[in-house]
Amino acid sequence: MMSASSRIPSITKPLVSNRAKKVLDLVEEFVEKECIPAESLFSAELGEGEQRWKTNPAILEQLKTKARKLGLWNLFLPNSSQGAGFTNLEYGLMAEYLGKSKIAPEATNSSAPDTGNMEVLAKYGNAQQKAQWLEPLLEGKIRSAFLMTEPAIASSDAMNIQLEIRREGNEYVLNGSKWWSSGAGDPHCELYLVMGKTDARSLDPYKQQSVVLVPASAPGITVHRMLNVYGYDDAPHGHGDITFTNVRVPLSALILGEGRGFEIIQGRLGPGRIHHAMRAIGAAERAMDWLIARVNDERKRAFGQLLSEQGVILEWIARSRIELDSARLVVLNAAHKMDQGDARSALKEIAESKVLVPQVALSVIDRAVQAYGAAGVSQDTPLANLWALTRTLRIADGPDEVHLQQIGKRENKARRQEVIEKLAWQKEAAGKLLAANGFSMLKSSL
Repeated sequence: MMSASSRIPSITKPLVSNRAKKVLDLVEEFVEKECIPAESLFSAELGEGEQRWKTNPAILEQLKTKARKLGLWNLFLPNSSQGAGFTNLEYGLMAEYLGKSKIAPEATNSSAPDTGNMEVLAKYGNAQQKAQWLEPLLEGKIRSAFLMTEPAIASSDAMNIQLEIRREGNEYVLNGSKWWSSGAGDPHCELYLVMGKTDARSLDPYKQQSVVLVPASAPGITVHRMLNVYGYDDAPHGHGDITFTNVRVPLSALILGEGRGFEIIQGRLGPGRIHHAMRAIGAAERAMDWLIARVNDERKRAFGQLLSEQGVILEWIARSRIELDSARLVVLNAAHKMDQGDARSALKEIAESKVLVPQVALSVIDRAVQAYGAAGVSQDTPLANLWALTRTLRIADGPDEVHLQQIGKRENKARRQEVIEKLAWQKEAAGKLLAANGFSMLKSSL
């Protein structure tokens, strides 16, 4: 079988160091030979009922130990002495393979939302915040959650956020509700990064929000329930529905400064969207494996033929390969643009990845589901769960519609005058050429 490093798209190979290629091959082997086979044991050890929210499966800890010995730990922090030091593009390639297994990201301490939270602390946290929270997160001793989405508003517009962060003496007091607080169910979750409003009266709507660090055990926090995703509760990770009632934290819990919440989340979500996109490609590649296995199964002939002998199935395989290879290049282009500057310099490319990849991945996964028939929507294959997890990405970190609107606005604003002037010049030049050669300009309604 070809190694992962030999399958790096040729256009990006010069951008990948020899060290990263070696680690990429290790990541592939670790995921395929260690993590995926361990998923059934992980589920068995997790158990059933409420116990699932209090259990830390032993197999996961064993995988973490193996990952650390292999040097597959904190792979996500680009160009940082606190992480593995890979570029966004190099880690993007690794994230694809991590996305093939639901436990591989955590086994390598490279899972959301911890990755984004650690990036926030590494980039914006002060020395005390790093010592208290970043170091144990990097060591994998604790986990964290990011609380931004709220139930009573349209959270696709972050300016709508209502959770109040009020300064009172030497403390901030938090009141409000959050939900889809991913990671809040984990028994090791000790930290919430909470976005709320510190100044609702600011004339600049982008300066009203702030981010504070809140211990998960702080008095006044109520975790009401964990939300399901198409019937999956994602235990022990979970997606919490949480309220804050007069929750108090010291002023030192504020990250970067009051009114800088938007700046922080933009710095956080840029890399996170790349990670999500590449993991989604990995999920779809796993679905491709299952698709090819199913259509070549000698026991599952339909109307006297293997499914792989049916023209429509071969078209499914072809389209899936074309779509995944194309989507991968779009994401790697965004990652490289970030490496050349930062997330802000790659806004368009990141948004393109965010919109395109989940749609492509869902199409590929759905074809695999269709090939398996009823089994494809059951627990007997990983496909239903892969589809459910991937479907959330069209909503998480900003819905498709918001990103499409931003892409459209930028494209129109950047090119409208240039295009109008270019076409007018070309029309005029065409008329002059016609006249010089004895022809009249054809009439046009355009």
